[in-house]
Amino acid sequence: MAGKFVITKDKKGEFRFVLKAGNGEIIAQSEGYASKDGAKNGIESVRKNAADATVVDET
Repeated sequence: MAGKFVITKDKKGEFRFVLKAGNGEIIAQSEGYASKDGAKNGIESVRKNAADATVVDET
């Protein structure tokens, strides 16, 4: 099963999204957005930029 983005609305009225793995585990979580369109734009940014993102280990 493929991963999925899930948009929710929190108690403050902000929209947030999480990225869930195929097993349902949350693997990424967004900031709060004032609008659902803002959350959707955030998802598109992750889709566009994550595929080629480098890993920087600062431990």
